[in-house]
Amino acid sequence: MVHLKSSREIEIMAKGGRLLAQTLELLRTSVRPGMSTKALDQVAEDFIRSHPGATAAFKGLYGFPGSVCISINEEIVHGIPSAKRILKEGDIVTVDFGVKLEGYYTDAAITVPVGEISEQDQQLLQVTQAALRAGVEAARVGNHIGDIGAAVSAVVRAAGFTTADDLVGHYVGTKPHGDPQVPNFGKPKRGPRLQAGLTIAIEPMVNVGASPIRTLSDRWTVVTADGSRSAHFEHSVAILEDGPRVLTSLT
Repeated sequence: MVHLKSSREIEIMAKGGRLLAQTLELLRTSVRPGMSTKALDQVAEDFIRSHPGATAAFKGLYGFPGSVCISINEEIVHGIPSAKRILKEGDIVTVDFGVKLEGYYTDAAITVPVGEISEQDQQLLQVTQAALRAGVEAARVGNHIGDIGAAVSAVVRAAGFTTADDLVGHYVGTKPHGDPQVPNFGKPKRGPRLQAGLTIAIEPMVNVGASPIRTLSDRWTVVTADGSRSAHFEHSVAILEDGPRVLTSLT
């Protein structure tokens, strides 16, 4: 059963979401060539620990060892922070982070350039952000889950890229993940109807190459099967009577 949130609950999530957005902004400005993904993870952990009552939601979740999922280039999601993974000029790095505050979860991600990146990678980041905006715009009362996926995939296909169709967005709130799932493809007016008070994570994962994925031997890191680069942007969103509200924003 989906838990529809009250206005009080949504405000709690927005409070945690602002803290999450601040963390991602700190990570964005911290990224530089020569930095290890472990050091980047420590930046987030130190920041979140400085806010009493807030915790890094992913740390230990399902056994994940880090605070931040940090994925580089062809890695789509769930990269494990490591002192041996060093960021290089021209990389793109995704930082995916969750916050738990007062019993409620929020989840968001950004993909960040490491120094100067190629024109194709710049386009990849721009298209993925545009796809997220389109998905959020479609998250309106009376629409369906399929409307979100259709909006995301239309932007991605128009650019000649693909979505990682085996990976989806999800319910977020009283638990970090749940139903309904929110695919990055779909048909308008298909799937569950969107209701006021529903809170979901919308998260386009966009590949330069083909859609298929595989999981590395660490059993966490998901990569593009063809080795092409991938970007990931995500917001936690509340569906309200007067339109979608992004909960993981700085304002």
